[in-house]
Amino acid sequence: MGIPSLDGDHHVHSTFSDDAVSPPVDNLAAAVRAGLTTVRMVDHVRTTTTYVPDFLSVVRGLGRREGLAVLTGVEAKILDASGAVDAPPEVLAAVGGPHGVDRVLLADHQFPGTDGPWSPRATSERIAAGLAPADALEMLVTATVRAMRAVGRAQLAHPFSLLPKIGLTEDDISDDLLDELAAVAVETGTLVEVNEKWQCPGPRVRDRWAAAGVALVAASDAHVASDVGRYPWLATVKR
Repeated sequence: MGIPSLDGDHHVHSTFSDDAVSPPVDNLAAAVRAGLTTVRMVDHVRTTTTYVPDFLSVVRGLGRREGLAVLTGVEAKILDASGAVDAPPEVLAAVGGPHGVDRVLLADHQFPGTDGPWSPRATSERIAAGLAPADALEMLVTATVRAMRAVGRAQLAHPFSLLPKIGLTEDDISDDLLDELAAVAVETGTLVEVNEKWQCPGPRVRDRWAAAGVALVAASDAHVASDVGRYPWLATVKR
């Protein structure tokens, strides 16, 4: 049930990200070769990032390809429990407009703590010192919900990929928390990735969210053009 169409790739990085190696033009060519109907060009930002206008200019200058929708986004971590997003305010203000990206990809690169982002190690130490896993998961989901509402046009990037890094799994998340996140995703029109690179979320989460009406999209999280639209894991997941 919870398997998205594989004819799109909603998370593709370029050389505008410091950890990717292919320029947008190569990613576009790879999307065409893969027979995709949708590709979302995405790169990492922080509040201090200044390249977004140049990124948009390059992507929009690539030209049209018959049968292929080229979308844009920026990927930013959720900073803290309030749902603050690590992206320039002017970028967030322009999302969905004629001069902005189409969506903001909200990422759990670090844990959104009460006083700012906690590293996985710091989060694990807090759990070992007495922070109940259930309370930590509620904090994570609440911060994500607040970020989705604040952004308005979001996409959840590799949801719950942080959990193994802090000693938890998706099985530790209650149905109530999953349902809360799903309800807000539907309410806000947030897309939710099934991420090839991180192989998440798992079947329980995918199926529950799909049943709730969440829009699931396939994402390679490619950092090199040869990975665009390639889904060796997703292609084997039972449909």
